[in-house]
Amino acid sequence: MPDPGDLRSPYRLLAPLSLVAVAIAFCAVVTLSEVGGSDPATADDRAPVRNAAGRDRDRDRGRDRDRDRDRPGTVTVGWVGDTVLGSRHGIPPDGGRALLSEVRPLLRRPDVMIGNLEGVIGTRGAAKCPLGTPNCFAFQAPPVAARTLAWAGFDVLNLANNHANDYGAVGLADTRRHLETAGLAHTGAPGQVTVVRRAGISVAVVGFSSYPWAARLEDIASAVRQVARAREAADVVVVVMHAGAEGADQVRTPMGREIAYGEDRGDTRAFAHAAVDAGADAVFGSGPHVVRGVERRRGAPIVYSTGNFAGFHTFPTAGVLGLSGLVSVTLDDRGRLRRGRWTPIRLAPPGRPAVDPAGTSTAMAAGLSQADFASPGLTPDGRLVLPPR
Repeated sequence: MPDPGDLRSPYRLLAPLSLVAVAIAFCAVVTLSEVGGSDPATADDRAPVRNAAGRDRDRDRGRDRDRDRDRPGTVTVGWVGDTVLGSRHGIPPDGGRALLSEVRPLLRRPDVMIGNLEGVIGTRGAAKCPLGTPNCFAFQAPPVAARTLAWAGFDVLNLANNHANDYGAVGLADTRRHLETAGLAHTGAPGQVTVVRRAGISVAVVGFSSYPWAARLEDIASAVRQVARAREAADVVVVVMHAGAEGADQVRTPMGREIAYGEDRGDTRAFAHAAVDAGADAVFGSGPHVVRGVERRRGAPIVYSTGNFAGFHTFPTAGVLGLSGLVSVTLDDRGRLRRGRWTPIRLAPPGRPAVDPAGTSTAMAAGLSQADFASPGLTPDGRLVLPPR
């Protein structure tokens, strides 16, 4: 992720774009662990699967939980993109609770709420670059951030991204430890498959990106084996990818490999298709910092990017870079999509997410879905397209 001052950077506060025009244009590691599991170990994709007991989030959420179910035998999984609760640009007050307070009811609805955690949680480690280094940005939030994420409603955080190693191996290890102490699961290390269980249904969450500390999405053959192992271990398989080029001009999902700032960010389409073919019931994406379209493949939704979700003086809030979404999918115990919805989010200064009544990101994502894919997966009213019965 580049420095906010870089003119190419998605973090630079751009002049507001015409969102209506944009919408119209596009309309024409292997440790298998549950919440509270032991510290993941890095292993190859042949390692045995292991489950660990976790706390009962159904009981903990109590009356403020709105169970989003079609019928018994289903589970609802939610997804949001890049989330930052601290950086060199500042630490939010109240541990970040005010930043997430407006969207907390939404985050607490799904049975399993997943987000992409950009950066490190802890106080140790050396930043990957000195302060002020051009095109280099390091994120580190204090330990209270983990408790805030649990309070807000998250269950699983993806650490397969370019900022999970901002403070080296010590920072990454501390992040895992603080998440686990707060009762949160994590995924994204090489070979890691994380399993949580809700209402008798097991959900495997597997994270991928293009960095050495993560399961690699460029190695599609290895990724397929990992997804297949997840398929054997759980009723439902959700794949998370942090992939693609960055910036306001990256709303289209291209064919072939994507390059950003000299980095190979993988062949996003090829990876997502291979994940579904290997058994993924849904694929959720982050990385471009903008909303992208939704594709339907073999009945499974591929959400290529929901944009940035929350930050404290880290993300722009103007134009397309300030648009976001929360996607929820209701799946049965065989992984079949029963219902899905895109909830439009808009970021307000200093990076606080709130529901957008105008539905701008929904209209944009639906238009991109039609423009980019032969089998679009999102309708203009925010519904994910269901597979034929």
